[in-house]
Parts: sequence; structure tokens; C-alpha cells
Amino acid sequence: MTRIAVLDADRCKVKKCNQLCVNFCPMVRSRVEAIRVEGNKAIISETLCSGCGICVKKCPFRAISIVNLPDELEKDCSHRFSENSFKLYRLPMPSPGTVLGLLGQNGIGKSTTLKVFSGEIKPNLGKFDTPPEWSEIIQYYRGSSLQDYFTRLSEKKLKVSSKPQYVDKIPKAVAGKVGDLLDRVDERKQLDGIAEDLELKNLWDRPLEVLSGGELQRVAVAAALSRDADVYLFDEPSSYLDVKQRLVVARAIRSLKEAQKTIIVAEHDLAIIDYLSDQICVFYGEPGVYGVVSHVHGVRTGINIYLQGYIPDENIMFRKESIVFHEKPPAAGENIGAPLLKWDKMTKSFNGFKLSIEPGEIRTGEIIGILGPNGIGKTTFVKMLAGIEETDDKHPLSKLTVSYKPQYIAPDYEGSVQELLMNVAKENFTSSWYKTEIALPLRLQVLMDRNVMELSGGELQKVAIAACLSRKADLFLFDEPSAYLDVEERLNVAKTLRRVVEAHGIPAFVVEHDVVTQDFIADRLIVFNGKPGENGHAHPPTTLRGGMNTFLKEMDITFRRDSTTLRPRVNKENSQMDKFQKDIGEYYYTKITKEKDDNEKEEKTQTKKPTKNPKNLSSIAEPPKQSC
Repeated sequence: MTRIAVLDADRCKVKKCNQLCVNFCPMVRSRVEAIRVEGNKAIISETLCSGCGICVKKCPFRAISIVNLPDELEKDCSHRFSENSFKLYRLPMPSPGTVLGLLGQNGIGKSTTLKVFSGEIKPNLGKFDTPPEWSEIIQYYRGSSLQDYFTRLSEKKLKVSSKPQYVDKIPKAVAGKVGDLLDRVDERKQLDGIAEDLELKNLWDRPLEVLSGGELQRVAVAAALSRDADVYLFDEPSSYLDVKQRLVVARAIRSLKEAQKTIIVAEHDLAIIDYLSDQICVFYGEPGVYGVVSHVHGVRTGINIYLQGYIPDENIMFRKESIVFHEKPPAAGENIGAPLLKWDKMTKSFNGFKLSIEPGEIRTGEIIGILGPNGIGKTTFVKMLAGIEETDDKHPLSKLTVSYKPQYIAPDYEGSVQELLMNVAKENFTSSWYKTEIALPLRLQVLMDRNVMELSGGELQKVAIAACLSRKADLFLFDEPSAYLDVEERLNVAKTLRRVVEAHGIPAFVVEHDVVTQDFIADRLIVFNGKPGENGHAHPPTTLRGGMNTFLKEMDITFRRDSTTLRPRVNKENSQMDKFQKDIGEYYYTKITKEKDDNEKEEKTQTKKPTKNPKNLSSIAEPPKQSC
């Protein structure tokens, strides 16, 4: 059995904890220095540690993680940063002319993998103290496609183009105008077509520092596509983008296949990674501790494996429950009651933009999703509901007590996460209900002692969602709650929101670009259309099926249901199913039960190589299914 001991240096505060990890360690008491303190942090010896887990429980700041893994997995270690740090096992096997998607939680090794393929990180095979030379690395991967890849990378004969994860940091690294930046990297001489597809012409003379997140994302994708490279790496290319822009970016990335380029994409939006990819590698393990890369699977099989939490060809279960979507549009449940809020036809005008809103209503215990492109008025409508904006006739849209989670979150609370949440939740929920129904599902326990000002984007998003749900209110408003979150976190947020709404009968409006998340969470939809930046039109609330059909028809894309997990799947453009659904006018929910694609061929390509379960779970049966 191989033992991994990981210490979060940011959380370790030996001057405030009386070194409980050292004092209670049985090995230390037996005069074996399994854990010691050097400087301002503890250091754990994995060879001397007995794996009792006492230090994990005693640490008041939850800085220590200890995991036992099978010895067979140790020979597959590809990289470790330092002692008591994250460990990555295996690497994906990309191939030219194929889009390889990387799917997994945050902190599980996807960005590290992309940095390895870009040459930014040299894989050390776990030997962080004595890093191997390229010759040893190439010898280690002999017989696989990675042997040739790393040979060319070490000889600098492989050109790589990367799109980074955090595009908001680009203005700090690069100065100048959009057009000047893209002209400098235009090596393929296809910039005009790329700029036209990604709608960048109107940004050409604008400086990078004034661009929004979505505009920076499109510029970063265009820069990566414009370079003439052998390998293209994209880390979360859909962040900040609306649904239409995500599909445009996905099509642009897939166009690289025609030149037989090697393409690797890490993405959290299930619909987009389904549309983008030809193959999937699932990342599993424990975030921040270790990550394991699965074998390559077909796109449908790979995404279903991730949702089911079970890898048949490796005989590994990495999640206790599978995630299953609605088989058909959910009917109004018993918890949905009488109308709580009604609004009449109204308008809201700005300088150069006008939003018109059709009459509608929301009922108690109901969640209404809001779909539409960026710059169309969705956030304005939510702000009108929150009382931040007024209608043109100066009438308040609502007099209800509202709890609002804005689109852009700025940490403005001096104190810990626990103090913040206790202040907003103490008058609304009992501590036991709050802990089991909000804090645990959102995995906030490890954040409770952290200062709000020090949180990352995803951590801050979860805290903001929990704070919004904790306030005493008549109506919840959420503007893009899935931003910065991985697939599991998005679905956990959706289930948590549904639990609170159903338990207390408080309705909610949710602005969200992720179609799969909207399908998971919404009872009805409000669809916005118009011309972004000039005019917007909000339709009355309609059924999930009707709203999705209206929205996707404008996007010119169709979805079908997966026969196993029932998740929405994007049809490839001009495929048999795409043409068929457009002919019958069913862009979302179809009456077809048998999928007419090559899914069976994908499943047959899997090779079964049973291995021991790294989580030490004895059960190898398929996990129980939870319908959502």
C-alpha cells in the first residue's frame, strides 16, 4: 500500500495550533519522527507515517490529508511538485486530428496536465528531489504515443499554442490594443476569418485592460487559434461566454481537426465538451491531494463514466452515487403553489439600449431559469427584481424581500467564512438543517476558517451562493451561479438550491449559460432575445421544453437525450439526428428513444483492464442511481 501525505501550506499555521499534529502522533510518541515542524509548517514523512489519521482529525485548520493507494498505481506517477504536495498519476494519450477532452473536478490535475504538454512543466515521474533528464522520461514512456511527443518536445521540434485558464490576468502580462496583439500572432494568416467568427472586429481598436471577461476569453481563443502550431491546448475556453459564443468557440476549435492538429481541451460545461470532443479522459481522485487520469474513452462513454462515478474497464468506483437527469420535462411538483409575484409589460432604457419585458408570474416553490446571450438584458432584469434598477415608469418591479447573488462577486467582508455565514443564517435556519442541507453539499467545511478576502474564484462563488440561500427572503435571485465551478460543484449547487426552494417554498430566478445546469435545475424558462448591446426582449415564462426549443432554434443547434444518464447531448452539426430534429421542430426533448449515432462503436472500443480500487472500496457493482 502506497501512502500519500499532503499538507496545504496556506492553511498550516503551527504558531496557532500548539502543534497538535505532532503532539498526538503515535509514531512521534514512540520516538519515530513521522511528523515534524520546520519553519512555519509541518512536514510529514510518508515512509514513517502509520496512516492512523489522527493528525488529520486533530488539525484545527484542516491542512492535512492522508490517502492510501494501491502499490500498482505508484509506478504510474507522472509528476509531483514537492514533498507533501499534489501527486498526478498517468497522462492522457492525445493523437493528431482528434479533440481530446479532459473532464474532472477542480484541483484534480487538468491544468497541470496541460502545462506538462505545453512544456511549461517537465514531468518528474514523482522524483521531485532528483528530477530525471529527458532521456529517462522518454524511456519511461517508451512504446506509447507520449514517447514521440516528449522526444519532439525535448528537441524543441514541437510547437505548442496554449490558451490559459485565467484570461482576466492577460492585461497584466500583455499591453496594447486587441488588433495589435492578434496581428503579432497571426501565423496561419486566417485572422480575418477567426475575428469574424468570434465577433472581434468591434473590439479591434480597444485596449486589453478595458475588455470584459467574455471579450478577453474570445481574444485569448483567437490568439491561440492564430498561431501555427502542432499542438493546441485550451484550458476552460467557455468561461465568461454565453451559450451562442460557447458554440462559436467550440466550432472554431474543432476546425483545427482539418489540418490534423493535436487538440486538448479542459472544460467543465458538459454540453460544450460533448460537442467539442472526439475522446474523453476522466480525472478522478481527491482534489488537492492526488489525481488519476483514466484511459481514453469515446466522448459519450467518457462523460457517462464521469456522471456514473464508475470506470468499468478499470473496475474503479470514484463516486458513491451516479447523477441522472430528467427523462422528460418535469411537471409542476406538489411544492409549487400559488403565484407569489406578477409583473406587467414594461421597459427599461439606457443610453443606446432598450429592454422590453413581457408580462409573467412566478409561483411559490418554483425555479425559473433565464437564458439568452450576453448583453441582452438578463442582468438588468434581475437587478430590477432586486430593486437596484427601476423601470422606465419608475415603478418598482417587486416589493418582496429579496436575496441576490450578483454576477460579479467582490470579496468585501473582513473576517472568516464561518463568521460571514453565521451572521446571515442565524435568524433563518436551524444549525443542524443548515449544516446538512447547505454547508455539507457545497463542501464549505474546509473553507470555514479561511478569510473571505483570500478565497479563490470558485471558493468565493460557493460562499456567495451559501450566503444568498442563508438570508431570510421571499425571493432568491442568482446571476450565473456556476461560474468558476466544476461539473460536480455545479450539480451540487443545483441540488442544494432545489432543496432549499422545495423545503421553504421560496421561488428563485436563475440566470445561467450552462444548458445542462439549466436542464438540471429549472421548472420553467424565460428566454431573452434581440440584438446584444442594442435591444433585448424578455418573453413570458414558458415550459422547459418550449423555452429550450425557442432558444436552441435561434442558436441553430439540437440536443438529444443520452439513453443511459438521460443528460442532454449536443448533436453534431448536420448529423442525421440534427437534421431529423430540425425537420420535426424538436430541438431539445425528442420522442426518439434509440440514439442513431455511433455510440455502440464507442463502447466496443474500450479495453477492460481491472485494477484495484484506489479508494479501497470493495464494491465493484454499478453505483446506485439518484434521479434528479
